[in-house]
Amino acid sequence: HLARALLIVETAAAYALSIGYGSEWTRCFLLLSISAGITLRGTERALALTMIIFSGSAGFITGMFGDGGDAALMGYGTLLSGVVVAMVLTLFETVAKLRDTREELARGAVEQERLRFSRDLHDLLGHTMSVIVVKAEAVRRLAPRDLDAALGQAADIEAVGRQALTEIREAVSGYREGSLTTELDRARSLLDSSGVDARIAQSGPPLPPQTEALLGWVVREGVTNVVRHSGATTCTVEVRGEPDRVHLEITDDGRGPAAAPAAPDAVGGNG
Repeated sequence: HLARALLIVETAAAYALSIGYGSEWTRCFLLLSISAGITLRGTERALALTMIIFSGSAGFITGMFGDGGDAALMGYGTLLSGVVVAMVLTLFETVAKLRDTREELARGAVEQERLRFSRDLHDLLGHTMSVIVVKAEAVRRLAPRDLDAALGQAADIEAVGRQALTEIREAVSGYREGSLTTELDRARSLLDSSGVDARIAQSGPPLPPQTEALLGWVVREGVTNVVRHSGATTCTVEVRGEPDRVHLEITDDGRGPAAAPAAPDAVGGNG
């Protein structure tokens, strides 16, 4: 409001000096046009109307005291001064907004990457630790009566640990992709080690890599939940592919964990 009030005062002074004294005082319209461009930028209609009025006035008043060439030059200069100043300042403001937007997008990308990494790390370690715990329990059960079988389970623990290290490195690098076939094999091994009868079937045409990766995650999460929470003795994983769609079904005969009263300070999971 103050800037527009000062612009009105400057307008009155420019008209008074130009009409009263003419000659060199008509150049006040150049300064007036620059002030209008600074004050009215962002309001296209008001700026355009003001520039037309100032340009016409400058040309008319100059013509009253000089020739037509000077009048045309003064009118054109007045119009150009305000428009150029308004465009330059608007450009600067646009550049500043783009810079702020770029910084905001960068912050958003960092947050998304943190979320991706935490999600992948949770999925990877949750599944891997479940496998290690199950196989460690198998080693404890088998060691007193079947040392060779226990050693086989221990070797599986080592292999799972090495594979987990590889997957964590891939997750950190951002290049990890799940494979449905690999996850089905791991699911069979995990279910067998947990004493669950695994029935796994896959049919249909080859799947796109993105679809395989998605279904691989579903198999990993689903089978991990079966082992952890279901108490099942049988689990069936069936993949049925069709030309334009694919069905993945995971079923088990478990009843789920027994309900237990929650501790006052219990903390929820991260799945």
